[in-house]
Amino acid sequence: MILTAFKFIKYDTAKSIGVIVGIVISIFLIGQQIGILGFLTGLMGGLVENSRKDIAQIWVIDNITRNANELGKLDERYVREIRSVDGVANTYPVVISNGLVKFKNGKTASVLLIGSEAPVFVAGPNPVKVFKGKINDLAQDQAMSAEFFDQKTFDAALEVGTRVEINGKEAEVRLQTKNARGFAGAFFYTTLSKARYYGGFPENKVSIVAIQVKPGYDVASVIKSINTKFYGIRAWDANELQASTISFITISSNIGTSVGSLVVFAIISGFFIIGLTLYSAALDRIKDYGTLKAIGATNSYVRNLILLQSFFFAIIGFVIAFALLIGFKKGVENAGLAINYSTWEILGLFVITLFISMGGSLFAIKKINGVEPASVFRG
Repeated sequence: MILTAFKFIKYDTAKSIGVIVGIVISIFLIGQQIGILGFLTGLMGGLVENSRKDIAQIWVIDNITRNANELGKLDERYVREIRSVDGVANTYPVVISNGLVKFKNGKTASVLLIGSEAPVFVAGPNPVKVFKGKINDLAQDQAMSAEFFDQKTFDAALEVGTRVEINGKEAEVRLQTKNARGFAGAFFYTTLSKARYYGGFPENKVSIVAIQVKPGYDVASVIKSINTKFYGIRAWDANELQASTISFITISSNIGTSVGSLVVFAIISGFFIIGLTLYSAALDRIKDYGTLKAIGATNSYVRNLILLQSFFFAIIGFVIAFALLIGFKKGVENAGLAINYSTWEILGLFVITLFISMGGSLFAIKKINGVEPASVFRG
């Protein structure tokens, strides 16, 4: 049957190429949208993602916020009071303030100043995101971090050693991150005191209380204890807060709806375009299928023959489309568009490919099932 399927594919090369091209276009568009959505969701949860979640498993914020990019101010006394909760190993204050950066070329940009205590720097940057310099360099006077890819965004140099002004006060880039970015604005990491100083943040307030859990204690139980004991604040598992942030922004901004509709449209259009192409090809070869039936082939055999052709189309189309997606990923990563495909996303794209190709073949199968073997002998 495999050899017969290849013969049918080769018989009408033009339509076979048309089916493959249809699959490639549909899967490439779907993969592209999924990749861009993954990049955007990464930015949405960037504040949490770029932090030291390996140290601070719990984040305490105000009890209204579900979006980590919109934090209120907490009384600093919570930093000390929460340490009394059973299971809490340590607490770390985090300050997030606004800054207006002025570069040497006269241009300005709004940034978020993210401050936490040295040498842990629990709010970030995560060591894996450090590109140039050392994290401990942030403890120096006037020291700030800057993001490598923000240089193009701001059209200004942000190399280590670059002098800038933040809210009219001199500062120096002492560390450069790569892909430590957020959805709400560019991140400048620094110490707790400098985030307060440059951002004009109250000395008796913090944005977040990050919590390290003692070994052997359940994170969920510690969270429950904190939420039961204190009023006006809420403790979150860091990963759950990140997920909540992504969900909140995706829904409120309609980004998920926009990308989802494009993906659905690509699936539907691919399904019908490929289905009609296979249907047309089946009409062109209807006498061949009739001949197979005349010599003893059953409807089941013919159906499996068409499905096998569709499966080969799916494999070829998926390989080409995924190669193009890898090329697209490589092409945009130098511009700061970091796209990564998880194993589940790749598997999902393959399943969609099978659905488009083999599902579209149902048009042809329905037509061929109705062919009478005797029809091949009629003029």
